[in-house]
Order: sequence, then C-alpha cells, then structure tokens
Amino acid sequence: MSLSTHVLDTAKGRPAAGVAVTCEVRDGAGWRQLAERRTDADGRIGDLVERGHLEAGIHRLRFATGAWADQAGETTFWPEVTVEFEVRSPDEHHHVPLLLSPYGYSTYRGS
Repeated sequence: MSLSTHVLDTAKGRPAAGVAVTCEVRDGAGWRQLAERRTDADGRIGDLVERGHLEAGIHRLRFATGAWADQAGETTFWPEVTVEFEVRSPDEHHHVPLLLSPYGYSTYRGS
C-alpha cells in the first residue's frame, strides 16, 4: 500500500525537520532506490513510497542524520542511521519511525 516515516529528536522533545531519507529495496546482490524525500516541519514523510508502489521484499531506510545535525549546528555520533525491514504484505500500510538522540536511536513498526 504505502510507506511513511516520522523522525523525532528525543533529546529536544520535538520533530526532526529536514532529515533526508532514502528508501531502497534489495535487488539481487544490491539495492535499488525507490524514493528520496525530506521530513516536513512535523518530522514526517507521509508518502515516502506512494500507494501501490511498495513491493514485497527487504527494504531499507537511510536517514542522513549527520548532515541534519551539521545543518542544525549540533553533533551526533550517527552520520547515518540505516533501518532494514521486510515487507511481506505490500497491500498493508507500513510506518517506520526513528527516535533519535545524539548518542542513541530506536525504531519500531508503527501504524
């Protein structure tokens, strides 16, 4: 169906606006890019992969956290955060949030 994400800066308790996010799908031995977008003012990308374009298989989201921190005048231990996950039912909506701080992060399958 579709794929969305949400990035929260947990150290500041607010959305992480302007984070570049790339979505890729495993294609043989490599990766094929499906989309690249930036989080909005609320830290969200509601249509990272649009309805009907999500494929079954192994996907990864690459969050450009280092560039985002540099632009904000901040420091981070994470130049990039990569989250791999499997889409088994492409007809379902998939939401993969990232909770980010300078020295830690977590993620989960949201709704």
